[in-house]
Amino acid sequence: MDDVIIIGGSFAGLAAALQLGRARRKVTVLDTGLPRNRFAGHSHGLLGHDHKPPLDILAEARQQLTRYPTVKLVNARADSISGAIDDFSVLTGDGESLGARRLILSYGVADQMPDVPGFAESWGTSIVPCPYCDGFEVADQHWGLVWSGPPSHNYVRLYHDWTDTLTVFADGHDIAPDIRADLARRNIPVVDGRIAEIAHHRGHITTVNLESGRNAGVDILFAHPRNKPSASLHDSLGLATVNTPFGIALKVDERRETSMPGIYAAGDLANPAMNSVTTAISQGATAGISAQQSMLA
Repeated sequence: MDDVIIIGGSFAGLAAALQLGRARRKVTVLDTGLPRNRFAGHSHGLLGHDHKPPLDILAEARQQLTRYPTVKLVNARADSISGAIDDFSVLTGDGESLGARRLILSYGVADQMPDVPGFAESWGTSIVPCPYCDGFEVADQHWGLVWSGPPSHNYVRLYHDWTDTLTVFADGHDIAPDIRADLARRNIPVVDGRIAEIAHHRGHITTVNLESGRNAGVDILFAHPRNKPSASLHDSLGLATVNTPFGIALKVDERRETSMPGIYAAGDLANPAMNSVTTAISQGATAGISAQQSMLA
């Protein structure tokens, strides 16, 4: 039996595995090789790895974990979980049953692309969610923001550190008069009407085309589509969740433990609003240390 099984081997999961491996705990990491940021050309803001392709960073992390003999990386899907603390059982897609005293869920989320031609093709290239991840590279250019609700008003103020040229696309949302007045005061135009198409060349936006026939050009488009967990294991376990403006997240305490003793969660699965590898790594490390300390005699 393992000490810990980690389900999801991207930044959060591997960070947890590193802490557990260094504590000489027996760990198996199950991963299908589909990290959320696989569409991004580069990852930014991660100390020591700034502006590296995220898949390269993950490959290097996996290689570094090979020096820890108690850590095992397995390319497999977790199909089901049963049991309780000190006696969990995980059934993989290959039909193998694995046992562990603790579990860490870090299988992330999947972004739900709107049914707009060109949106999915441009996602991660010229349609992005996070200014901390990509803002520096497009600073002082013409930004667009797809309005998604009340949090969008905060983004308008946030983006000012990177650009003074911003266009808001209402995309069918009813923006309150007082917010429109504030946008006008900031010299931020609002383009009403639904987006019909993202015209692009190899993922790089040329124009945002509206159903009305109007076209608007921007250099980069920020959007925040809702997301959902990339697996449903937490549902079958009945783990407590919270509803956020971005989607469902697992409820965890300060130690990253879920509502079921012995099960921890880290990364986007427990914090879908923060699209940051730095945050995912921090949460994963905390989950790994917490799981290890919970097993002390």
